[in-house]
Amino acid sequence: MRVLVAGATGVVGHPLVGALRARGHEVSALVRDASRAPEADRVVVADALDREAVLSAVSAARPEVVVHQLTALRLLRDDPPEAFAQTARLRTEGTAHLVEAARAAGARRLVAQSIAFAAAPQGPPVLDEDAPLYVDAPDPGWAATVRAVAELERLVAGSGLAGMVLRYGTLYGPGTGYARDGGTALRVLAGKLPLPEGGAGITSFLQVDDAVQAAVAAVESEATGCLHVTDDDPAPAAQWLPHYARTLGAPPPRTLPAALAPRLLGWFMTHQLTTARGAANDRARTALGWKPAHPSWRDGLGRE
Repeated sequence: MRVLVAGATGVVGHPLVGALRARGHEVSALVRDASRAPEADRVVVADALDREAVLSAVSAARPEVVVHQLTALRLLRDDPPEAFAQTARLRTEGTAHLVEAARAAGARRLVAQSIAFAAAPQGPPVLDEDAPLYVDAPDPGWAATVRAVAELERLVAGSGLAGMVLRYGTLYGPGTGYARDGGTALRVLAGKLPLPEGGAGITSFLQVDDAVQAAVAAVESEATGCLHVTDDDPAPAAQWLPHYARTLGAPPPRTLPAALAPRLLGWFMTHQLTTARGAANDRARTALGWKPAHPSWRDGLGRE
């Protein structure tokens, strides 16, 4: 098939281009900077926030399937507010441009990246895809992020294409914040990521290679809808954070009174470590015939 990967320079997008080509697909890489493009059958250049440029680039590629892996999370280490603001625009404006361009180019299928940790913290510790999103989160930044995710998913569902949303878990592995040289790892190594009392927030992790393989499966599938793509081992912060520190060779995280956590860690990190819910991957296994090659973060988190 002719497949266009938008966001082809990213942590998932870059290896996805190679994985799709290895499966025999003709792959076009949509990038903002041609000098950073992976090896592909075709490279097309456009800023995803420029509607006319996206229409032109996608038309030139003539894809049957468009894969949306656009984020601005490469900016996280240097400018977190800008990273989240730009990613929100890519999930809203960028998705709208890709949907319009895909339809105009005659594509039949759209696969888009979302996140598995945007659910409201209510109900059991591990939730399925029907759980409500946290669009009314008390933190304005996180509420804006989740509303952008909800809009991306709405646009894909209403695109008129065979739409599939892959809600990735918290990514670890090369190029992520949890890599040994990543931003989160550096905080842990410096002893700057304490554990709020209890550490009951649940994280569902996902190794990058498993995200890539899920995207390949989604391209080749006829399934539609929204799927959690996570490993098999959702875990509370009280388990994964000390394990991560030991693997990195960092000091054990100190315990922080829960009342001080928002002031010292910020709202989102406090939420992740204390109240966040995990995500069940049962539907992805059934719908895509996919399963994680790295079923537990315990075997790889902090080693790459």
